[in-house]
Amino acid sequence: MSLALDTDAALKFLVVRRDNIGDLVCTTPMFEALRRRFAGARVYALTNTYNLPILHDNPFIDETFAYTKLKHREQGVSMARVCWDRARLIVELRRRRIDYAILAGTGFVPRALRFARLLNPRHIVSHEPMGEHISAIDMAVPYDSSNSAHEVENVHSILAPLGITGSPPPLCVVPSGAALKRVEAALGNRDPSSAPIAVHISARKASNRWQTERFAALLRRIHAAYPSRFLLFWSPGGSDDPRHPGDDAKAGQLINQLAGVPVVPYATNELGELIAGLSLCQRVICSDGGAMHIAAALRKPILCFFGNSGAARWRPWGVPHVLLQPASRNVSDVSVEDAFAGFQQLQRETADYRGDRATATHR
Repeated sequence: MSLALDTDAALKFLVVRRDNIGDLVCTTPMFEALRRRFAGARVYALTNTYNLPILHDNPFIDETFAYTKLKHREQGVSMARVCWDRARLIVELRRRRIDYAILAGTGFVPRALRFARLLNPRHIVSHEPMGEHISAIDMAVPYDSSNSAHEVENVHSILAPLGITGSPPPLCVVPSGAALKRVEAALGNRDPSSAPIAVHISARKASNRWQTERFAALLRRIHAAYPSRFLLFWSPGGSDDPRHPGDDAKAGQLINQLAGVPVVPYATNELGELIAGLSLCQRVICSDGGAMHIAAALRKPILCFFGNSGAARWRPWGVPHVLLQPASRNVSDVSVEDAFAGFQQLQRETADYRGDRATATHR
């Protein structure tokens, strides 16, 4: 079908991205690309409730929808209630009469397809499926899993059947005003010239976790060389929490080891607070993960540690960064000396960095 037969005002697009925080951040350029190409269309987004703050106030989205994953449901909420809410969401989206459901995962994602088919869209756009799923997708894009493209580029390529090609727009994440006020209150000093350095110590993958004592040694060396303060982030909760394992104990140990160093601990119980906190920092130190991609979307220079992750696909997109990945592909083998040298390099390379959209094409 030719898109020329449709008018922009009549089109309704639903972008489906159901997985992790970083995946959704890497999908945000898709919304601007759709808005540029179809200015009068309706652009919707579907994600899970845990990731929803990533899309807060995105200027290129008309409306967001979210469902709760069973593993993310709050204590006391039954599986039946979660399933009932999801069924209501499906009914609501069917009422919207979606023209194009876009499955925004890299490669083919069967679960996303099953969900999209329940919405009865006119067309489903996706990377090319295999086997029994071929007939379910009428607008398929070839995908080579061996390519060296970034996740942002892979996701953007799905839009080719809609006439959208070329370089993706920048990432887009917008902090909420209420969360900004809470972080500013915790920091006390609102002088932009004293913006802290963000340090995020948590990582979902074991190979991306750096030792507490090395974080302490690095921050002491940075503070001695570049008098500054730090804003400390971590995933809150206990390490034995089956829903969201946290690093409260690790954060407590690090704070004790940094006596005399100006560190403001900030437990981000909500994703929106992490977004707001990172937005107020000058630079970010973290491992590969959701926080790193949020920082990139906020145009922050990043010193990042990579373990057993594909750096070509998952490196920070659109911002200056120094990426440290040891040959062992285990972050625990990154030395304090290498990390400090990386931070010094980042300082030199970003002395005049503004962090606006005009400079966000650096890859």
